[in-house]
Amino acid sequence: MIDLRLLREDPDRVRASQRVRGEDVDLVDALLSADERRRSSGSRFDELRNEQKLLGKQIPKAQGDEKAALLQRASTLAAEVKAADAEQAEAKEEADRLVRQLANLIDPAAPVGGEEDFLTLEEIGTPRDFAAEGFEPKDHVELGRILGAIDTERGAKVAGSRSYYLTGVGALLELALVNMAIAQATAAGFIPMITPALVRPAAMDGTGFLGQAAENVYFLEEEDRYLVGTSEVPLAAYHMDEIIDVEKLPLRYAGYSSCFRREAGTYGKDTRGIIRVHQFEKVEMFVYTTPEEAEAEHRRLLQWEKDFLNALELPYRVIDVASGDLGASAARKFDIEAWIPTQGKYREVTSTSNTTEYQSRRLSIRMREEGNKVRPLATLNGTLVAVPRTIVAILENHQQADGSVVVPEALRPFLGGRAVLEPVK
Repeated sequence: MIDLRLLREDPDRVRASQRVRGEDVDLVDALLSADERRRSSGSRFDELRNEQKLLGKQIPKAQGDEKAALLQRASTLAAEVKAADAEQAEAKEEADRLVRQLANLIDPAAPVGGEEDFLTLEEIGTPRDFAAEGFEPKDHVELGRILGAIDTERGAKVAGSRSYYLTGVGALLELALVNMAIAQATAAGFIPMITPALVRPAAMDGTGFLGQAAENVYFLEEEDRYLVGTSEVPLAAYHMDEIIDVEKLPLRYAGYSSCFRREAGTYGKDTRGIIRVHQFEKVEMFVYTTPEEAEAEHRRLLQWEKDFLNALELPYRVIDVASGDLGASAARKFDIEAWIPTQGKYREVTSTSNTTEYQSRRLSIRMREEGNKVRPLATLNGTLVAVPRTIVAILENHQQADGSVVVPEALRPFLGGRAVLEPVK
């Protein structure tokens, strides 16, 4: 959530952020009103309680009519205190509810607009000219069949649409990518983590995934648990309700997990293959740091993502995501999109977001500085590898005319030294 002091001091900035996100601007004034009611009712409660305490000292000393009058006032005062307490609790509940609906403040450097209004920051690598090489590229579904690596037909039979099996070298390729990502992350100082796939509502809400993203979250009602769509959720909640000494920052974690997404609202999109699926594996980087260091850390996360894709020898572009396409928690987000030859376009494979203090305030995570000063810290996240889409990019970009696929040199040690994925006989 945002800092309420900032809201009171500069509500126009919050209104502007909501506006460029395409979110409800009236929410700002509703929250200001609820916050004012909370503060005024709190002051009224404190005044009445002080009077009540003073009266409690006066009554034993009073006699006769004076005592009767004081007792009458005490009775009236008790009712007023009770009413003020109820009003304060109601206003606080309303303010807490509204502040959790507000999205994070947009970074002024983020481009303004909708999904297509991103800014391309750079393009790395050159897409292959398959026509010049004399053959038509096969898509990842056909390559997966030739290699005995992907089975979407049986995936649909067993688990429904947007489901799949990785078989043979496909399964090995997933394990290799995960191990390569973890190796890179640990070399950079990240602590490897295997995180829960089921979390309590407080963790899901605390990371901001029960707002605009709620429709894509699986909820197990009988268990009162959510299936995570990213290990960002359990990693963000790992230090929930804790105070971390500033000397320990930055804390960097690399979480491996299964991810579950309903893909609501995507009817008819990417129905072929494994680009948009309900379950996939991912290695996610997550960082706790000081607010002052967050912007620089964001650039470091982006560079680690680029290093990984460079090692896989994939052509890609980096985009600065526009305001209307950001999640509620992100102040700024960079996506990396790999070139997919058979689609003739770039598709997202990783992203990294600076969520500033938004998640730490919701999850009550703070840092302790010199002089015992305590304040919220910043959190950031970045995908190092989302396995299915990375497999798609590798198969399609490194395929050969006979359906074989050249393994990028950096990945070979994680595939037992295998240099080429050969068609199955």
